[in-house]
Amino acid sequence: MILYLLLFFIVFAVFIATYNSPRSPLVLGLLLFLMALFVGASDMLGGYDRYIYGEVFDGIADVTKDKGNYLLNGYFEYFPGEPGWIYFNILISYVTANRYVFILIVTLVTYTLLFLSLKKYTENYPFAVILFLGLWFFFSFTYLRQVLAATITWLAIGYVRERKLWKFALVVFVASTVHKSATIFFPLYFIPIKKYDVNIVVPIMVVLFVLGLTGLPSMLFAAYGGVADVESKLATYEMEGAFRVDYVFEAVFFLYIILNNYEKFPDDKNTLVLMNMSLLFCAILLFFTRSQNGGRMSWYYMIGIIATMCYLGVHGRKNLSQLALGLCMLCFVLFFRILLLWNIFLYPYKTFFTNGHREGDFIYYHYEYDQGYDNDKFYR
Repeated sequence: MILYLLLFFIVFAVFIATYNSPRSPLVLGLLLFLMALFVGASDMLGGYDRYIYGEVFDGIADVTKDKGNYLLNGYFEYFPGEPGWIYFNILISYVTANRYVFILIVTLVTYTLLFLSLKKYTENYPFAVILFLGLWFFFSFTYLRQVLAATITWLAIGYVRERKLWKFALVVFVASTVHKSATIFFPLYFIPIKKYDVNIVVPIMVVLFVLGLTGLPSMLFAAYGGVADVESKLATYEMEGAFRVDYVFEAVFFLYIILNNYEKFPDDKNTLVLMNMSLLFCAILLFFTRSQNGGRMSWYYMIGIIATMCYLGVHGRKNLSQLALGLCMLCFVLFFRILLLWNIFLYPYKTFFTNGHREGDFIYYHYEYDQGYDNDKFYR
């Protein structure tokens, strides 16, 4: 646990130290590269998904080695409607046959895409990274496909502002071949770029919350954003129907900050697109308030929240604002909460540079499919 806390406080210290020179791409790149190595080099931390993705990749790598036929071996059937992920696996299989190197490469690609978006859309890079740590960091350990798909969709934000539909649609389509839930990003293009009246925003949020209470969104998530066939073993861990207080708290908290500072947002298209994305982030959380995992659909609008909170927290301020400090504290609470809840999923921390496995890791005992990795991480 200490390593995780140290990571958070290092970023916070960089935020304080660089407050008056907050847009250094080098600093942002170093911070995200450190995190990418931390996440990508970890030994199957994060949960069941890594074993699933590792098992599929190992099979694909075997087909590549034997010069076999991927279609005949049925690998595209593991993720129906999401061939982009399989093609990505095939591409990496020409570089390595090792599941650990595969996960590291996927993580490095994801964090590179994250770097491009944070660099382009946020005002204070270390502050943006703190928000990322609190809101999204831990999910990059386990939800490899969906996190990658989200960072791909963010490449299309500029096409919303420039009104280039086909380029926008192409990017979203590519992301949806990695994880079909990326299609939830498509409606963004058709939302007029303007600041909507508070008297319109609030009732819409209330209606979405009421609809969320019906449980209907859970069925939508199962159809479009849920696990693929290969992940059906995880179905027993779904607890759809439980009221997600954390979703509601998060949505109401950010809505309050945004609407309370509504007049501070300028009318330039870039700011308005990101601000409207932050409203959509909150809307999706309220809509999926009775879905255990439906909140993952909001990830496609996560960059909106990060950019908007950055703008409100640091724009035009020479000294650390109460809002920025409060958001840092909130992110630490969210960060620490996940650490406590996930427990053995995250620590004790171990990299794949040493053989063996972590004692007490019940995920390993249930889902390890290849003991060869336990004896020699680089035997493939």
